[in-house]
Formats: sequence, structure tokens, C-alpha cells
Amino acid sequence: MAAASSSPSAASTNIMLAIYEKKTNSIDLYRPLRQYISFTYSDREAINLEDDLSTVKALRSDIERIPDPSPNTRRDLLISYFKSLCLIETRFPISPDKDHINTVQFTWFDAFKQKQKAVQQNIHLEKAAVLFNLGAVYSQISLSYDRATVDGRRQASHAFIAAAGAFAFLRDNASTKASMGNSTTVDLSVECAGMLERLMLAQAQECVFENTIAKGSTPGVCAKISRQVGLYYEEALAALNAAPLKDHFEKTWIVHVQLKAALFYAEACYRYGLELHEKEEIAEEIARLRIGVNALAEAKKSSKGAAAQLLDAIIKLEVNLNRNLERAVKENDRVYLMRVPSPSSLPYLPAFSMVKPMQMNEVLDASKEKMFASLVPDSSAKALSRYTEMVDDVIRTQAEKLQQGSEITRVRLKEMDLPDSILALEGNFNLPEDLKNEVEKVQASGGPAGLEAELQQLGDLRRVNQELLVQTEELLQKEAAEDAQFRSQFGKRWTRSQSSTLTKTLQERLNKFAANLKQAGESDVRIERSLREHSTLMSILDRRPIEAALPSLSRPIMSLDANEDAIVGALKQSLRQLETLGAQRAGLEDMLKEMKRKDDILPKLMTSTGSYEDLFRKEIAKYDHICKEIGQNIEAQEQLLMQIQAQNEEFVAVFSLEDYKASREKCYKQIQASVAKCQEIKENINEGLKFYVTLQDAITNIKQQCSDFVMTRNIQCRELMEDVQRQMAGFSFQDRKNTGPYPTVGEPHQTPRFSPQMQTEPQSTPLPSSQTPYYRPPEQPMPGYGHPPPPYSAPQQPSPYHVPPPTAAPYPPPQVQQQAPVSHGYGQPAYPGWHGPYYNAPVQQPGSLPRPPYTIPNPYHPHQSGYYRQ
Repeated sequence: MAAASSSPSAASTNIMLAIYEKKTNSIDLYRPLRQYISFTYSDREAINLEDDLSTVKALRSDIERIPDPSPNTRRDLLISYFKSLCLIETRFPISPDKDHINTVQFTWFDAFKQKQKAVQQNIHLEKAAVLFNLGAVYSQISLSYDRATVDGRRQASHAFIAAAGAFAFLRDNASTKASMGNSTTVDLSVECAGMLERLMLAQAQECVFENTIAKGSTPGVCAKISRQVGLYYEEALAALNAAPLKDHFEKTWIVHVQLKAALFYAEACYRYGLELHEKEEIAEEIARLRIGVNALAEAKKSSKGAAAQLLDAIIKLEVNLNRNLERAVKENDRVYLMRVPSPSSLPYLPAFSMVKPMQMNEVLDASKEKMFASLVPDSSAKALSRYTEMVDDVIRTQAEKLQQGSEITRVRLKEMDLPDSILALEGNFNLPEDLKNEVEKVQASGGPAGLEAELQQLGDLRRVNQELLVQTEELLQKEAAEDAQFRSQFGKRWTRSQSSTLTKTLQERLNKFAANLKQAGESDVRIERSLREHSTLMSILDRRPIEAALPSLSRPIMSLDANEDAIVGALKQSLRQLETLGAQRAGLEDMLKEMKRKDDILPKLMTSTGSYEDLFRKEIAKYDHICKEIGQNIEAQEQLLMQIQAQNEEFVAVFSLEDYKASREKCYKQIQASVAKCQEIKENINEGLKFYVTLQDAITNIKQQCSDFVMTRNIQCRELMEDVQRQMAGFSFQDRKNTGPYPTVGEPHQTPRFSPQMQTEPQSTPLPSSQTPYYRPPEQPMPGYGHPPPPYSAPQQPSPYHVPPPTAAPYPPPQVQQQAPVSHGYGQPAYPGWHGPYYNAPVQQPGSLPRPPYTIPNPYHPHQSGYYRQ
């Protein structure tokens, strides 16, 4: 039971759905509620609430009438009645129970199958039905706006968002309660409410998409918004195809939602394809367009009963997709020669939601309503609030005393260096927590011994880079030698550019990489030297556990009265007593909280006929014994701390504790210095590893460019040799010059593949080897061939392989002014060692490396909705 509508001048795709309201039977709430007030409270109370009862009666009567001509008026009525129901629910028990209001039966018919109805004697069905109708009215308000205008579409989107909020509120707060019992309807189920919420969000996002198109946003933005429209429709479709909705809705509902899901998925493919075409990513464009065409073709198979406007929109989009697909395939075959990826290898299309359900808590909040306020004993409520404040004050005061006592104990023990000094005497050493964590972190990463293996890995990576660099240089040298040989053989007939001219930029980059490698090798030597120089310092970190490296507190060599054991025993006994007092304080605090949780005097307040103050004094007195125990605990702790202080002074004098503290602090500093040096060396090694890995990628990249350059030059060489041989044999070169190496196929003019005079330079922007074109049309010069690569010819731009030092890196960058980056060595740090960037590597430019292969499966996965499940 849906109303399909579209604005007269709106686009043909803008056909949307609105929901009809549920219908109900007449019911009298006035008499049962008034009788309940008279019986439970008094006749006078019933007379005083006459206006509230009349208001409820009028609201229910308006709900039963034929919907108002104005949807906005109907919306306000439904909101007011729902708030009234919330107030009635807390004051009037409506149920079949004999002591409750059992003469009221709510009857509501299913909105989609009106022969089905629910009859219940509880207010939950009434509240759920009103929420459903509120969502339906919001959807009707949406269709009342002129969606041919930007402002009309914006207002419609807001109304659909409100409808989604109403259905979401129904699903989360009322559906479950209303579905209890034997008499229920499907339209109020959790599944149906969730489906309607998704549908409203889809239509709200659709309005946003149409405004995005009207504003002329970029294809990428339009594709994301369109994809989200499709996702919302897919979620609604999944709910429609599952129980209990599968057989409850008309076939036209499912067809409409199914076609909308396919339409906006194909629309997203179309818009995304436009963006890919601008980026010259022709292969993925072809794959996306094919996916869109297949989606529409599959949807058209089950389009019986769909609106004509929707079918027209699908046909138009299909024409646009096929036109762009034909163009992309033709360009790829003639120019780009890229391999088209399979649909399963493509990532999901990006989506961006511009809408979310409106939060209805504020709209439907009844806490400020005054209806039936007098039924609540206000004096009892105020008295309860006052008593609660009194209890809170007691709890807060006693909790502060307990916390203060624990803090005093912690500070006093720390001042006396207890219980650490006792533990040190027994051989139980403890490092400060932060220092211990740092040591464990260093040991977990291998410690000083692990630095040797990492240093070896550093050398291996350096050798790999050197070998790659040599192989790359040999490629260019070999090609240059062949070019020189042919130039010597054919003389002036060999008209193409010299290799040394074309490879000048590449050679400069290779030279720079070689220089960087040399400086990096020097940095590696410094790292190794630092490791050797500080190996003795860092050897302390090899002690496991690290506490074994700490000095021990020894007993005095000579003792006059041999009372050391008695002193230690008395001090330990006092510390145990102090610990017992701390545990008692924790238990007292828990006891206070538990008493407050169970303290409920509301029944006593409701039945009390005397003074509230007398009742309060009696009830608050039950906390006195806990307060007394807390005071005794604090007093006992203070006396015990004074005793511990005297015992500790005697302990310090006997065991020379000051000398032990000095040696312990010295050991702490040595461990800290070792950790700092080990971390510094490890950071330098990691920086070197990062540099070599980045440089390896850079050299591999330039090696690929050189390989592509050599391949292109070889092709030119063969064609030029054929021309030279024709000239030498007396053949006419004019025919070849007019026709070119490739025949035209349905084109008035075709750009020649190569010209002997064409200045071919290596690309600065690499392509994957499987997709590297052998040529580009003259009107689209190959980037980086006619101009040196920007990272090495324009100082103001960063280099493509720069590894920026971290903010707090151990290698501060050198101070330079208005100069291009240059290589630097290592400076002198505050602690023995060295700092400085590993080398002044260039910054990687976006797009300078080939994109990774696609590994994300199926961009339109069937699990989202089950729509395209094969």
C-alpha cells in the first residue's frame, strides 16, 4: 500500500514511494481512565483532571478521523497523542488484569494488508501504531514538495530523514513490545520497521544525489553518493526478500526497489567511469562500465510491473554506459593497450552517506508535559529527593576521608623508601616502572645482540641496491653502444637522436643514486663504529632479568649487639599491619556504596503520617556505625605511620642505606644511558633499512623506465633500418610517409606509430610492465621524455624518493637557506654517538610509482542484499 509520486517537472528517475497510514476502530478512553482515577485516588482528583481526560479523548477522536488535508497538521496531532500515551503508560495500567483497566481494547489494521488486524489490551500496540503513522505522514510530506527545484529536493530529503527516524524509533522502542501475544500484524514487526527505515534513507539520499548533479559536482563525488543510494535500496530489498516480509508486500514493491538498486549501482559505475577516463585509467573504466551494463541487463529481466518513468531512466542510462564503453574500448585498442581487469579483482565502489535517521527522542519527549501531573504525590517525591541528598553527602564525606588516608600512606612510605629497601635486603629488586618497561621493550626487540643481525641486513640491502644500479647502467650503455655502431655504419642516413642526448636525465638520476649509496655506506660505517664503541656500555642490557644488574643491600660486616634481624622483623610487621588497614578502608567504601544502593525509603514515605524529619533522622542513623569504623581506621593508621617512621630510622642507621641508594641511582643512570644508546643505534639502523628499501624501489622503477626506453629504441631502430634499406635499394619513401605504418580503420586520419625524427625520451611516470604502451600520439607527448623529470631538474619540487626524517629523529637536518637538498653526513649528538639524516633522499611524488594490483573482490557483492546472487 504505497503511493508512488513524482514531481511533474522532475527527472524521470525521481519516482518515489510514500506509506499509507494504518487504520483503527473507535475506542473510548475517557470513561475507563476517569473511573480508574475515582477508584484509585478520589472523585475530587477525577474532577480536577477533567481537562486532561477531555484532551486525551479529543486526540484519540482526531486520530480515528479521515486524515487531515494537511500532512503537517496530521504530523503534529500524532506527536501530541504519542506524548499523551507516554504519560498515560506511567499512571494507568492497561491490561487484562482485574485490578487494571481491562475494558480497553486497541484495534489496528495492517497498512499493507488491511484485512489483517491486531487487537490487544495494552498500550504498547497503540504507541507502535502511532509511531508507524508518524513515519508514514513524514513520507507523505516528502512527496508534497516540488522536487523539480533544489530547495524542494532539500526539503523532501529532510522529511524522508524524519520518516526514517520515526521508523527507527519504532523498531528500537516499540516493535518488540507490540509484537508480543497472539494478535499482531507484520507491519509493526522489527523487520518491517527496519526495511522502511532503509527505504526512507534511500529516497533521502536520492534527493541529495539529484541536487549534487544539479550543482555540477565532480563525477567522483556523484559516484560516491549514487553508490550509497544503491546500498540503501539493496538493504531494503534484502529485507523484502526475507521472512516475514517475503510474502507480505505486493510484487510491484519488490520490482521497484530492485530496479532502483540496480539503477543507482549502474549510475555509480557510469559516474566513476567518467572520473577514470579523466585520469586515463582506461582499463578499469572499461571494467566498471561493463559491470554497470550487466547490472541493468539483469534487472530488466524482472521489471514487469515497474513504473514507465523508471524503465525509461534505465534505458537512457544503458545507452550512456554503452556509448562510453565503446569509446573506451576503441581508445584502449588503439592507444593504451591495457589489460582489462576482471570484475572480481576490482575493489568496492566508494560510497558516502549524506543522510542518517533523525533522532526522535527530543521530538517525542514527554517529560515537560503537565498532563496528569497531580496524580504523582509531589510531597513524597520532594521528600525522597531531600533524603537522597543527605545520604549522598554522608557517602561523599566518608569517601573523601578514605581516599585522603590512602594518599597519606602512599606519600609517607615513598619518603621513607619503603617497602623497596626491605625488598632489596631480601634480594627482591625492582626497577622504576617506566625504566623497566623501556628495558623490556629493548630486550624484546633483540637487545644489543640483535643490532648485529640488523647491521648485517643493512649491508645486504646496500649490496642489492648496488647490483641493481649496475644492471641499470649496463642497459643504457648497451643501447648507446648499439646506437653508435649503427650511426657509424649508416652515417647521415641514421637520423634518429643520439642516446646520450635522450638518456641525459636518466643518467643524472643514476649518478645521484650512486652518490647517495656512497654516502649511505659511510653512514653504515659510522653505525658499526658506534655499536663497537658502546658495546661495553650496552652489555648491561643482556642481563636477564635486568634486576640482576642492580646492587644489593648487604648486612653490616660487624655488629655490636646483633639486633639486625629484630629491627627488620619489627619493620616488616608494621608494614603488614598498615596493609591490613588499607584493605579495611577498601571494604568500608564498598559497604557504603552497597548500603546506598539498597536504601529505599519510598514505601515508608508513602505510608508515613508523621514528620519527615523524624523519619530522616532514624534512617540516616544506620550509616553511623560505618562512619565510626572509618574514623577508627584513620586514627590507627596515623599512629602506625609514626611507629614505622621510628623503626625505619633505626633500619637506615644499621644498614647504611644512604650508600646503597647512591649505588642504586648510579646503576639506574647506567641502564638509562644504555637504553638510550641502544634505541638511538636501532633508530639509525631502521632509518638505513627504510632508506635502502625506498631506494631499491626507486632504482627498480628507473630500471623499468630504462628497459621501456631500450625497447622503444629497438622498435625505432628496426623501422629506421627498413627505411634506410628502402632508400639504399631505390624504393620510394613517399608512399610510407603518406600512409604510415598502420592502416586507418573507419577513421579519416590516423596518427603514425613512429617517425624517425620523433624525439623519444624515457618516461618519468612509469606504468606496469604489462600495460606499458610502446608509443603515444603526438598530440599527447609522453610525460618526462620531452622534459627532464621535475624532481631532479626543478629544485623547488621534492625528489620522488625522499624519506622525511621523523619530527624527533636522532638526525636533525642541516641548516640550509633557499637551496636544493644536498647530501649530509652525521653530526655530533649530546650523548656519545651521531645524528643526522641517513641521506637527503628525494620526496616521493604522487603517481611516480605504479599503482598496486587490485586485490579486493567483487565491487557489487551479493551479500549486501542478495540482489545479484547468481
